[in-house]
Amino acid sequence: MGNAGVQMACVALGVLGLIGVIVSCTVPRWKVSYFIGSNIVTVQSVQDGLWMSCAVQSTGQQQCKSYNSVLILASDLQAARAMVIISIMLCCLSLLVLFCGAEFTTCIQNEDAKPKISLVAGVGLMLAGLLVIIPVSWSANIVVQNFNNPFVVDKKELGECIYVGWGAGVLLLLAGGLLCCFSRPKQGSSGGTARFTNSTGGTNKAFV
Repeated sequence: MGNAGVQMACVALGVLGLIGVIVSCTVPRWKVSYFIGSNIVTVQSVQDGLWMSCAVQSTGQQQCKSYNSVLILASDLQAARAMVIISIMLCCLSLLVLFCGAEFTTCIQNEDAKPKISLVAGVGLMLAGLLVIIPVSWSANIVVQNFNNPFVVDKKELGECIYVGWGAGVLLLLAGGLLCCFSRPKQGSSGGTARFTNSTGGTNKAFV
């Protein structure tokens, strides 16, 4: 029953992490730059994401445009596209595997196989978390370096999706780590070595 509770908590953490990864993938808020004109009312922000770039006026008007080619993207965003999509697919697959091998489901009747299946799901969730944290941290590092570089004119700041990606990656790592800790395969009763001690104080004899 204890493992079932931990697995249910891991499912909740995995679902929240998956939602965070999807939000980070779809919302164009990875890099944000602001432009203030001669009049402070004319403030414009340019928001760059994985799939489109949006220009938001201070009046609330927003215009978004999809990237014409992948090659115009920065190298970190190009890699982030692939890593985040793989992370979403791996997270969905790991949650599906976890549902099949969880203690609170009856999809698999073999009780000895359930811990192994849950362990595989835990490893998958941890990999999904790493695939999110790596591109998010890479983009954040480039933004910080360019912001502190006096020779870079186009200064950009960290967008909300960077923080959402960090949070989602931590949730997935936590869910996968808990599954790996509490889903250890049970030791089989056969195939081991049994050792018996003679009651008269004789030598020990091992039977296989």
